[in-house]
Amino acid sequence: MPRWLWFLPLAALVLAIGLWAFRLGWIAATLTETDVIMAYSARYLEEHAGPVRQTDCSAQPATIESVWIIVTCIAGDGTRYDYPVDRFGQLVQVNLPERAPSEPRT
Repeated sequence: MPRWLWFLPLAALVLAIGLWAFRLGWIAATLTETDVIMAYSARYLEEHAGPVRQTDCSAQPATIESVWIIVTCIAGDGTRYDYPVDRFGQLVQVNLPERAPSEPRT
């Protein structure tokens, strides 16, 4: 068996890792705040039945290092749902500091 054939598995592994890193970089570069807000407000609508609207949700930058933005949805009864999201658009499980209920927005 030729010697170069022994390096094919290593070359395939390096190529796979390179493609994976390129994909993650592409996601991070093209993901916008609007995409995240729209995705998690749609998730809010799916998870909670009743008189909920997409306009119940807003977002603010996070102060926690592993979190990019926090999408906050406030239901009509005053219940607040926080969705901390990382830079890749994934939901992060962190303990958010308790905040006082915000005033209703008009």
